Amino acid sequence: MFIYNIKVSGSKIFKVFAITVSVIVIILFIISIYRIFFGPKENFDYNDYIASTISPIEAKNYTNILKAVHDDIDSYIGTKIRFSGYVYRAIDFKDNQFVLARNMVISSDYQTLIVGFLCESEKIKNMSDNTWIEITGTIEKGDYHGDIPIIKVTSLKEVEKPIDEYVYPPDDTYIPTNGIV
Repeated sequence: MFIYNIKVSGSKIFKVFAITVSVIVIILFIISIYRIFFGPKENFDYNDYIASTISPIEAKNYTNILKAVHDDIDSYIGTKIRFSGYVYRAIDFKDNQFVLARNMVISSDYQTLIVGFLCESEKIKNMSDNTWIEITGTIEKGDYHGDIPIIKVTSLKEVEKPIDEYVYPPDDTYIPTNGIV
């Protein structure tokens, strides 16, 4: 029969603990470096990354953003936005132009006014008026009876009419920040 007598001192436990933690940290560091430089590159989709960095315009801030961009177009040129609305065309629009519209309630008896951004896309030619779509695009300065922001559409898809289809006039709760929507 063998009997072992193990004597443990506090300084040995501390040394073992410190060495163990150091080894774990070094291993994690090596794994991180390996993943950064040699990890799979095919899983990263730049378009998904860009889409996730675009703040969507929602019904509650729709007219505030619309007003801010119209008031100071130059500060918003190049800004990427995503929002939904229905297709609205005026008689003098080009084939690739449309307004991605919403109905803004202007009175207590729910009288509405059509508001929205003028957009340009070749894909819109096949869509009929009043079709609800979601677009992603970039704000550019254009000319339609004067300088206005025009959204150059990079992607669009048909969507269902949202529950909050109406928007309300701009209010004082929105503070525009130049270049950030």
